[in-house]
Amino acid sequence: MYRRLLFAALALSGVVVAKQPNILFIIADDASMNTFGAYGGTTIKTPAFDRLATEGAVFKQAYNCNPKCAPARACLVTGRYSWQLEEATNHWPAFPAKFKFYPHLLQEAGFHTGYTGKGWGPGSYATENNPAGPAYNKIKLKPPYKGMKTVDYAGNFESFLEEKPADQPFCFWFGTYEPHRAYEKDSYQKEGMSLESAVVPPFYPDNETIRGDILDYAVEVKWVDRHIGLAIQALEKRGLLDNTLILVTSDHGMPFPRIKGQIYEEGFHVPLIAYWKGVVQPGRVIEDFVSFPDFAPTIMEAVGMEPHKQMTGKSFIDLLRSPKSGQIDPARDYVLLGKERHDTGRMDENGNTDLSYPVRAIRTKEFLYVHNIKPDLWPAGNPEFGLRNCDGSPTKTYLTDLKPGDTEYKFYDMSFGKRPEEELYQVQKDPDCMTNLAGNPEYDAVKKQLRERMEKKLTAQGDPRTLGNGDIFDTYPYDGKQFNYETGQTAKPKKK
Repeated sequence: MYRRLLFAALALSGVVVAKQPNILFIIADDASMNTFGAYGGTTIKTPAFDRLATEGAVFKQAYNCNPKCAPARACLVTGRYSWQLEEATNHWPAFPAKFKFYPHLLQEAGFHTGYTGKGWGPGSYATENNPAGPAYNKIKLKPPYKGMKTVDYAGNFESFLEEKPADQPFCFWFGTYEPHRAYEKDSYQKEGMSLESAVVPPFYPDNETIRGDILDYAVEVKWVDRHIGLAIQALEKRGLLDNTLILVTSDHGMPFPRIKGQIYEEGFHVPLIAYWKGVVQPGRVIEDFVSFPDFAPTIMEAVGMEPHKQMTGKSFIDLLRSPKSGQIDPARDYVLLGKERHDTGRMDENGNTDLSYPVRAIRTKEFLYVHNIKPDLWPAGNPEFGLRNCDGSPTKTYLTDLKPGDTEYKFYDMSFGKRPEEELYQVQKDPDCMTNLAGNPEYDAVKKQLRERMEKKLTAQGDPRTLGNGDIFDTYPYDGKQFNYETGQTAKPKKK
């Protein structure tokens, strides 16, 4: 009732507003921005994603706040920055019951809500439903390749829409498990793809093993795009597409060394497409910086609700409604990034295990400044415990098989070696973050200015790490797979 009255009042006041929209939020699992055609990807075709980009707006500066599944998704559902989420700052947490989730708030306000595939996770939660909403995962299919999930995302979305009363708005989380590992090795060959089509980042050696691994990943991105297309068809078939706000993104970059879980450009810079017929003018390219905490308040404002008081992100509804391209709001010229504990397997010299690798960073249009707060620790986990903050893969195996003295050993070090306390990259010229300028005196003033700006903002947000109480993140229990350091085995998570 509140929503209907608000939209009616706006209309009577002379403000031009669209009909209250439905919400379709689509999120891939571990897909790099530059894989998609709309962002310059050439290895595969992504026609459904690119269609929404053409008929909607492309965000060029969207970021995830914390580049790992659970903390990134926690920022999305709560509208809060990672370091404001207590246990949920970490990977595999028990989500504190105190926080509110936008899908639940919309459900309480009368929306038909649900999710398919991967919602928030991994971890446990105190609410009846996943923070993304009630699950719609019953419909299964046989995927074309091993490693892909049997969840029929589009089929479950159709089931959800069939259950929806005709006059009820909906909010749906469409979360694919792909292109998360594992992959069917050499599946790219069955797709008729050639090794020459793979684009190898400069922080890897260029060889057949790594090219094949990248192409197997790309096969799963094609699968994601297929389901995006089927979701669009489901809306069109029911006459719902014209009044649905669609947001498409990925939780972080591809599951490869030095990308997923790491504070480098490809790990935290994510795709974002916004489609909303009659509101988002087609063909726009938006350069304003937005971050995952901004999504929840944006969605709530889009449907005519006030963002919940717990939400600290800033709605970008004004960017969606603006007819302009480029930089629209001058204040949106940076984002803050960070991480604490992602996965187990990190120990200090005193024998304390499962420690955080705390990082805080600021990304502006020109620079990325990174503060590795405990540089004596291993960023991807201890080597003797398997570098557990990096998914197993042919690429990881190739790199870890390298030995000191090998001509390619530098590539191992770039992915798994310890890092200096400060890093500074001129991202416009160095998007792969290959040249650290932090030790160059010519950039001392830039480095100082960025660090002061970052810490001022983090202090205002109450970041425990910046305020001197960061070790609290190490005290939170790890709620998922437990790693046995003596046997090297991982126990199954306890059922809740």
